[in-house]
Amino acid sequence: MPSAPGRLIHLDTDLGGDPDDVCTLALLLGAPGVELVGITTLLDRDGRRAGYTRYCLELAGRGDIPVVAGAVASLTTGLIADPEIDDRRFWPAGLPLCPSSPGAALDTLAQSIERGAEIIAIGAMTNLAMLEVARQGILRDVTVTTMGGWVDPPAPGYPAWGPEMDWNVQCDVRAMEILVHGARISIGTLSGTMTACLRDSDLSRLRAAGPLGRLIAQQSLAQAENNDLSALGRRHEGLPDDLLNFHWDPAACALALGWDCVESQEAALTTVVDDGVLRFVRDKSGFPARILTRVDNDAFSERWIEAVAAAHRN
Repeated sequence: MPSAPGRLIHLDTDLGGDPDDVCTLALLLGAPGVELVGITTLLDRDGRRAGYTRYCLELAGRGDIPVVAGAVASLTTGLIADPEIDDRRFWPAGLPLCPSSPGAALDTLAQSIERGAEIIAIGAMTNLAMLEVARQGILRDVTVTTMGGWVDPPAPGYPAWGPEMDWNVQCDVRAMEILVHGARISIGTLSGTMTACLRDSDLSRLRAAGPLGRLIAQQSLAQAENNDLSALGRRHEGLPDDLLNFHWDPAACALALGWDCVESQEAALTTVVDDGVLRFVRDKSGFPARILTRVDNDAFSERWIEAVAAAHRN
């Protein structure tokens, strides 16, 4: 089901590393009936991720959208995870840093919530957990869609990755535990989002889709080279042989927007932490959630590329 006209979205992101965050930003800029009202970054100790985000918005002619740098480190471990910095295949030299004052990201999130925005969280849940702790109950009536959450193992033909591979959750377990008890949750599961892929055969259309499309194509080629993703695709029957990247974050975004190429189900869940690794298990007495189970990749890719092409304001 397409998103409703005038739907307000706030994006919370660790944009600057894996290019799937840029893919998601482009999707939200180009999806019909969506208004992106604010962006907060996280694991952003010097505002570099916020600077990269503003660069992407400028490429699309959308410098009007506020971007605020948020949490510096994981609440659980104190981990600081920097984005790509010196690799010019990802980002040009000389992009300005955009640091923010302490608490500014929480204020921006609160303002978006006051406007009635839903939240799509495609990094660790640190900003949202900090907001809930500082303003207890603020997320009670807010719909939050996460990219992150291990419920069921991947289907046959896909990499048999366990919950330890669920980076957005494992880098700040405490933050996820706070979030699931504070908000209405939809989960872009590891196994579900894995079924959405960017392929080498998508590149020609991406390059024709404007400056953001060209940036995504360039970064995705570098990501595939750094992680030998084409070899991963050839080893697994469920993946394409010309795999460039996983659409982790865009698939979660499509779940939030109700795209009909995304399959989901309602579930009652609880969290289990073993040796510091969090996973979700089905539990009739647990909290209610909507979980992504599978993506029709051909239909999704067509719709996503259309959104990338529509993201640019002339």
